[in-house]
Amino acid sequence: MRIIPVKSINTRVKDPEPFIEFSEEEYLSGIIDCALSITSKPHKPIILVTGPSGSGKTGTSHRLKNELIQMGYITHIISMDNYFIPLGNDIDGVDLESPERVDAALFQKQTEKILRCEEITLPVFDFANQKRNTGMRFKRGENDLVIFEGIHALNPEVSGNLSDSANKVYVSVRTRLKGNSSGITLHPSKIRLMRRFVRDKLFRARSFSQTMKNFDSVERGEELYIMPYKEHAEFDIDTFIPYEPCVYKKYILPDLKAAGKLSGLLASELRMILEELEGFDDDFVPEWSLVREFIGGGSLME
Repeated sequence: MRIIPVKSINTRVKDPEPFIEFSEEEYLSGIIDCALSITSKPHKPIILVTGPSGSGKTGTSHRLKNELIQMGYITHIISMDNYFIPLGNDIDGVDLESPERVDAALFQKQTEKILRCEEITLPVFDFANQKRNTGMRFKRGENDLVIFEGIHALNPEVSGNLSDSANKVYVSVRTRLKGNSSGITLHPSKIRLMRRFVRDKLFRARSFSQTMKNFDSVERGEELYIMPYKEHAEFDIDTFIPYEPCVYKKYILPDLKAAGKLSGLLASELRMILEELEGFDDDFVPEWSLVREFIGGGSLME
């Protein structure tokens, strides 16, 4: 796991265009390596992509899809969120991170048919109403690749017996930020928390306090349900984009300052790191960047 000093980021962000190019190419190189390995194994047409909350697994899945298409492979993406079991209106006390939320029987039945190139009807999960609806018909072509992305993708109790037919990919932030005057070294989970703060604020109508309150339960879910299966992955992609904390600063820092000491040590560490970082304007961020998964305005998942 690498450590990047805030000082080096501040130096490079003064010349944004080459810094962006370097950051994006570094991230893309891991995806290209993964794609090349996948295409060397035609007997494995399924790709299982997982990672914890805020890891960038959705954006990475789409970048991987684009690279595979450029290599000449028809590639599809199916979100495993659509296989969630409806919970009804009362979700108090429900472990929302549990693999039991996934309809494993349906998922396994449909992946078996996909491998045999049989037509299926995909489910579509309506989160607002906690209902599962009927989606589009889907049939894999003989040489097509199918990416399934979800937090429980590598859990064999969910994915079933796909070991001989699937490439397994784990994505997450694998980089730490080291402060200058503060001396703080920020754990990757807290960089992912930055991403969730921005996404929740801009697109999920969640307040700073709500995101912070959910942090412990999300972390608990990762330890129980995601990390134990990380070792099954054949590929590990670091999704950290070196300039991204500079972009998030304007969205997060005012809330952290307003919360003050009452928000605790975690928020204090984030605030001190962000205060040291130079800000970075959204306009510099390419529309195809993974950062757009969190700040919006991207073309990556169109």
